[in-house]
Amino acid sequence: MADAPPVKKHKTNNFANKKGEESINWRKWKEQKKEEKRQRTESKINKQLEKQKQKQKEEEEDEEQLQQEKKERKGRSFTLSVALPGSVLDNAQSLELRTYLAGQIARACGVFCVDEVVVFDELGEDVKSIEGEFRGIGKKGQACVQLARILQYVECPQYLRKSFFPKHRDLQFAGLLNPLDSPHHMRLDEEAEFREGVVVNRPNKPGKGSYVNCGTQRDVQIDKELKAGLRVTVQFNNNSKHKGVVVAPHVPRTEGGLYWGYSVRLASCLGAVFTECPYKDGYDLTVGTSERGKNADHVTLRPFKHMLVVFGGLQGLEASVDADENLNVSDPSMLFDLYLNTCPGQGSRTIRTEEAILISLSGLRQKIAAVFPDQAKG
Repeated sequence: MADAPPVKKHKTNNFANKKGEESINWRKWKEQKKEEKRQRTESKINKQLEKQKQKQKEEEEDEEQLQQEKKERKGRSFTLSVALPGSVLDNAQSLELRTYLAGQIARACGVFCVDEVVVFDELGEDVKSIEGEFRGIGKKGQACVQLARILQYVECPQYLRKSFFPKHRDLQFAGLLNPLDSPHHMRLDEEAEFREGVVVNRPNKPGKGSYVNCGTQRDVQIDKELKAGLRVTVQFNNNSKHKGVVVAPHVPRTEGGLYWGYSVRLASCLGAVFTECPYKDGYDLTVGTSERGKNADHVTLRPFKHMLVVFGGLQGLEASVDADENLNVSDPSMLFDLYLNTCPGQGSRTIRTEEAILISLSGLRQKIAAVFPDQAKG
């Protein structure tokens, strides 16, 4: 009997098994590839997240460092005061020229960061307020009052002038003067940490403070309830442009290192410039200016907190000393720590007071900077 031919079915089963194994291997390979792709995607995402976290951490560290530097930043601790007689206006022949002369003095004080301007009466007429009106050109024209009023007007930010300076003959031509343009003279949309403002008569809930016009589009809410019409210095909160706190006028200078304008004080005589000093311990460095003084180029300033520079009028400081009955000295140099000639070798017989202010403060600026190298930049 012949052998039966081999059954093809067995061969077919082997092929099917092989095909099934290949299908399983292919499925595993695809799954493996998907897993590898998923791992690569996760790794890429993790790297991006890690990079973002690192960047965010660096930004937070930079912000903390910036805030720390801001806290540690020292402002300007010293003050600079200037005293001059109101009689300097008597040398002007018209109200327009008087106004322009006062504007020159205001600009000079603003450029050199003067913190206080003292207007004294070298004739001893006991002028202590700015009340009164201009009475005409000459010695009876209340030059001290007019000079003080114009100086205050120019120092005041433009958006506050209507609140503090009603129409007055002394200010008839003040609108033509060059602006002081100091840091506290803010524009409407200018962002700043500090602003000058006036408390407005706007009702508010008890305990919610007051509203202040700071020259912005909206009134600023402050933390204290104050009388309307009061001029205040406002420090804004970090997270709000419409809320702030009232601070002392010197804070922008002492903490922010900003020049924040000057105050104006009237003194009845030369002696009152010293005795009525607003600072607790008085002026610890006083400088008199005269062509008879020592050459300022050869002088070095010592450390100080409050410096006063005094200028004479048309007749010099000698006339102011003679008119003050309370001063028991005949030589003006006895009143000052330094008696300086800030323009030696002058080519003119006389130097006008407004010129002397520019010359003297320009020469003293470098000497002040040498005493306060980190603060004089403000």
